[in-house]
Amino acid sequence: MDVETLLLPFRFPFMQNAFLICIIVSVPTALLSCFLVMKGWALMGDAVSHAILPGIVVAYILGIPLLIGAFAAGMICALATGYLAGNSRVKQDTVMGVVFSGMFGLGIVLYVAVETNAHLDHILFGNMLGVGSQDLLTAGIIALIVGLGLILKWKDLVLHSFDAAQAKASGLPVNLLHYGLLAALSLTIVATLSAAGLILAIGLLIAPGAIAFLLVRTFGAMLWVSVIVCMASMLAGTYASFYLDSAPAPTIILILTGAFLLALVRRLAATRKASLDRVSESSSKAA
Repeated sequence: MDVETLLLPFRFPFMQNAFLICIIVSVPTALLSCFLVMKGWALMGDAVSHAILPGIVVAYILGIPLLIGAFAAGMICALATGYLAGNSRVKQDTVMGVVFSGMFGLGIVLYVAVETNAHLDHILFGNMLGVGSQDLLTAGIIALIVGLGLILKWKDLVLHSFDAAQAKASGLPVNLLHYGLLAALSLTIVATLSAAGLILAIGLLIAPGAIAFLLVRTFGAMLWVSVIVCMASMLAGTYASFYLDSAPAPTIILILTGAFLLALVRRLAATRKASLDRVSESSSKAA
């Protein structure tokens, strides 16, 4: 394959926009995935991504920007989950399952009942090759806000994720950190709406942090590695989809899944080697 063929995808405007949206959304999704993994909020990201659908439909009915409806629905889901989990005997993961499935079902019913010019498959699975300048601008603004917020407050958020009681005793505004993280989650899903869609957004919000967690030892390094992994996977998936004639978003998720499996194998091999070294060292001392 010659150089001209290799560079062919970069000649098309729709592919250029796809690569740009990858670079933009990879930063906030990767950073946020680290906190979701450490805090054990994987299902929360899944819940919010599914719950956004009715907000999009209601926003279309009211004639307001779809992103406003999506953000509002995401926050309602997160707040409702927190309230029900804190005021009932039902565990939080059960509450999240009920809330997000109920809101997702409501969104499907509303979508079928109301005639819209929005394609459901684009909402669910994204339309990366149809990204326009307005999508790039919106995603860029959200990525800047979320990225800066997470970077500036990452130490406080880490303490809150590991030990909320200690964070409160240290004088940190735990409620502000909690709901700020939920707001960042909702905003990030809104930013990835045009690129990955609602269903596949969860992969971008979990896989980079999980991969980085397996590769490095410190949280600071985890943030950087997750961004590199997410950006590289998104660019590679979009590039590969051009030649495979596949949808970019599922291709990206497959690459992230493969990267996770490789990182897991590496970690298991390193753990096994360390165990064998300890056994060998103990045997040498006993001899």
